[in-house]
Amino acid sequence: MVRRHELTDESWAVIEPLLAPPRMGRPVRDRRQVLNGILWKLSTGAAWRDLPERYGPWKTLYERFRRWSADGTWDRLLAHVQQHCDAVGTVDWSVVCVDSTTVRAHQHAAGARKGGSGPGEAIGRSRGGLTTKIHLACDGQGRPLAFTITAGNVNDCTQFEHVMARISVSRCGPGRPRTRPERVAADKGYSSTKIRSYLRRRGIKAAIPERIDQINGRIRRGESLCRLDRATYRRRNVVERCFNRLKHNKALSARYDKRARHYEALVTLACLRLWLP
Repeated sequence: MVRRHELTDESWAVIEPLLAPPRMGRPVRDRRQVLNGILWKLSTGAAWRDLPERYGPWKTLYERFRRWSADGTWDRLLAHVQQHCDAVGTVDWSVVCVDSTTVRAHQHAAGARKGGSGPGEAIGRSRGGLTTKIHLACDGQGRPLAFTITAGNVNDCTQFEHVMARISVSRCGPGRPRTRPERVAADKGYSSTKIRSYLRRRGIKAAIPERIDQINGRIRRGESLCRLDRATYRRRNVVERCFNRLKHNKALSARYDKRARHYEALVTLACLRLWLP
């Protein structure tokens, strides 16, 4: 019986080749069972010690999660599924929407060794207290293409180029990875000359409204105003819906992990779930 938070047979068939057990050595625990246990942790936000016995010893699952976070397994799984979806033509490259969301850091997330809860662990102090920010770009259907994790007091526009640089969907055949959408939609927080010049150099159309101070400055200088593609900008709500679906996972709606790499791995796993059939 497949439970609500577990992988279906169709989803497991897509990622199973990348989680094949080693040919030699002692037998390992069933990897689908381990992954289902990690997904239970992601969905509920519970402590590792509270994992149900049906998934095996909690220490085994935690060590496997930590190992796969360190060796890039989660990133490879996400890249593999994105490549598979792009090959069948389900990735909407007509518009990419960029935005950020702030996550409150629970008191359990503070106190990491070697630097504590500073910038190195992507925890910063903002109006809501200790927070972490997820900067994300999604395709036209609201599925995440790339993201970065920063402290909650980091400005959105400073991470725009970093997020766009992480968009890279490999092709099944020859050719370079797909990295450039047709348009980018974002809110006024991303309205800057640097961002517009960056998009212009890459040949990407921008659907970003100007702030009122920028509009007034253009009027004073006698310059023409930027024309906003309102049809494209109205599609920006898909990134808000993407954040909404990601935060259905209790482990993401509030941060409990001390290490930024562990929280980033959970975000990657949640993005993977949105791509799987």
